[in-house]
Amino acid sequence: MKIERIELFHVAMPLIYPWRTAYGEDAAIHSVLCRMTSVSVEGWGESTPLAAPCYSPEWAGGVFQTVSEWLAPALLGQDIESGDALQESLSVYKGNPFAKAALDNAWWSLHSRISNTPLHIALGATRNEVPVGADFGVMDHVDELIEAVGSAVAENFPRIKLKFRPGWDIPMLKAIRSSFPKETFHIDCNSGYRIQDVPLFQAIDEFDLAMIEQPLQHDDLTDHAKLQELIRTPVCLDESITHPYRVQQALKLKSARYVNVKPGRVGGLTNAVKIHDLCQDAGIPCWVGGMLESATGASHCTALAMLDNFTYPADIFPSEKYYHEDMAQVPLDLVDVGGGIPGVKAFEELPDPDMKRLEALTIQKKIIGS
Repeated sequence: MKIERIELFHVAMPLIYPWRTAYGEDAAIHSVLCRMTSVSVEGWGESTPLAAPCYSPEWAGGVFQTVSEWLAPALLGQDIESGDALQESLSVYKGNPFAKAALDNAWWSLHSRISNTPLHIALGATRNEVPVGADFGVMDHVDELIEAVGSAVAENFPRIKLKFRPGWDIPMLKAIRSSFPKETFHIDCNSGYRIQDVPLFQAIDEFDLAMIEQPLQHDDLTDHAKLQELIRTPVCLDESITHPYRVQQALKLKSARYVNVKPGRVGGLTNAVKIHDLCQDAGIPCWVGGMLESATGASHCTALAMLDNFTYPADIFPSEKYYHEDMAQVPLDLVDVGGGIPGVKAFEELPDPDMKRLEALTIQKKIIGS
């Protein structure tokens, strides 16, 4: 398909309440949305690197500039027949996976519409619904967290993720495990610790967690391999996985026993599928993560999560959990995927942004092409 026009929108979506992690706090989620046009058909992509370069080296303002000044012009007027072809066209530009993801995800949306194929089917999925988990950030008081987790348990979420950082660590975990001795939990450290903290993670072994997500540096593989040798709890890589090549390295080093895949973090759906396949061949289970995207971006995460090796419940959230009103025309809602377990169903038609809401939240925009 020939790429005739690309429109970019840098937006800030206010959260109902701040999202606190080991790397800081976000009151609004900053995303870059891309509308890609070919033969009068439009596809939308969303990439959500957040407001500041704290989760990764990228940030929304920088992604907007990178895409508008370099990446989008490289695609304009080109016949791009596959996700691999798009990635090859952008390969001269080093790194910048969130920037590339805005375009890659938009291409897949466009391909889905031109081919009249639901996105999850186009990606190779054989199912159309999957379970999801519940996530909780750092709160003001542990009692508040216990109450929130209790609600998630009552709603039958199959697993619960807890943000974990210095000052919100072992005492919090003890309180939660004491209150919920049999539930499936894992913690997410967002690269807040170092290999010198091995004794801390050895102490965590007693809590029988499903995994420890990204305990060490955001770009590390070797120390994670050392840590995994010294603890029983499975290590899961998140921020460290930015490209399929990084997965190949991690598999050789035995850096983790789980891999989290976020389309934005790895350069888009094309690379996300490759990472899924590499892990499947190696016997490493995966799960899909989210960046608190609007339903436009979350629908892509949902489609990806339908692939066979995404076996751990996904981080895909209903719109109402974080936003008073989703920016997309159709919000993302949870469904019962069997036995009262909450999950998500693949969109047969991808939800575009509501243009009035999009314009109201836009910080800057640019058109590349006529």
